[in-house]
This record gives sequence, C-alpha cells and structure tokens, in this order.
Amino acid sequence: MRPHKVHTPPSAQKRTEPSTRLGRAAVQIFAANERMNQMLIEHLDPAAWRAKPPGKARSIAAIFTHMHNVRTKWVRLTAPHLKVPRQLDRADCTPQRARAGLAESAARCAEMLAEALGSGGGRVEKFVRDGWARPWPVGVEMLCYMLSHEAHHRGQVCMLAHQMGFPLPIEVTSGLWNWEKLWKECGSLGGPGADS
Repeated sequence: MRPHKVHTPPSAQKRTEPSTRLGRAAVQIFAANERMNQMLIEHLDPAAWRAKPPGKARSIAAIFTHMHNVRTKWVRLTAPHLKVPRQLDRADCTPQRARAGLAESAARCAEMLAEALGSGGGRVEKFVRDGWARPWPVGVEMLCYMLSHEAHHRGQVCMLAHQMGFPLPIEVTSGLWNWEKLWKECGSLGGPGADS
C-alpha cells in the first residue's frame, strides 16, 4: 500500500525552536511520536478504519480521533494562547482527515512543549491533562505522560488491526522501534541523544 500525502495546514508548518537542550529534545521526540502515528495510518488497510472490533472496543477511527481530540484539550487547558486545532468527529473522520488533524495537533503540542521546556518565558507554567486532574508543574513528566497516552493507543490500533484480520506489515511495526530512521524522517540529522 502506498503512503498518502498529508496536506499540512500552514499553521502546522511553523517550526518551534526551543532554547534549551531539553526543549529541543522534547520537540524532536514528539515529532518522532507523531511520525509513528502517521506510519500506522499510512499502512493500515482502509477496510480496518471503520471495522467493528470485538466487544466494546473503540474502532481504529475512534482511537485516532480520540488521540487528536485529547491533544486539543491539552493545548486548550495548558497553553490557551496557542491556536487550538479543531476537534475531529469520529462519525465522519477519514484517514486523510485524521492524518491532517494529527499533524496540526502535533505541531501545537510541539509548540507547547517547546514553551514549557525551553523557550516559553513562563507562559506555560502548568500541564493540565484534564479538567478533573490536578495540574502538574511543567517538566519532563508532561512529555512522558503525553507519550504514554499515545503509545497506549498505538498498541491498541496494532492489536485491533491484527485481531480483525488486517495485520500491519512487519516493516511498519518494526519501524516503530527504529528511532534513528524516525529521527531523520522528522528532520534531525543527529539522531536520538544528539543536540541538534
């Protein structure tokens, strides 16, 4: 299956340049995280997108929609001065819409992380995960929480695709672990650990 080109909205093309090594690493890590999401959607059998999973599990379309919508909540609650992307509706979200939405919400999350962990001048002081959750001071925990949430849902997508008879190619599932390649695909020549 050939990858689909994603139209990145102009607002998502802005590159954030944080001033600290931690800030730069956070932005690059979240970019690699987003590349993993895009890879899954690119190579997912189109029939799997809306296929009914066993039990009461969310569909793959609903999972990716949820991931984007949670990101918009993080940005809205944590960095309200940034432009909050429009939420997606899982009832009519296509793979192309999901890819474009995720690209935009990833760009906003990268800006939020850059401000929180590097160059923000104090505008992002607390990470607010949800209205019910106690805010955290900004720090590496914020990035870890965001990555854990997304990795959990990518695992669900891989498992559901397999269970429903649409397994992802081994090159894709193995590719999720090739951080050197992901890093380069996201524009960093140095790779993980390099201060690029």
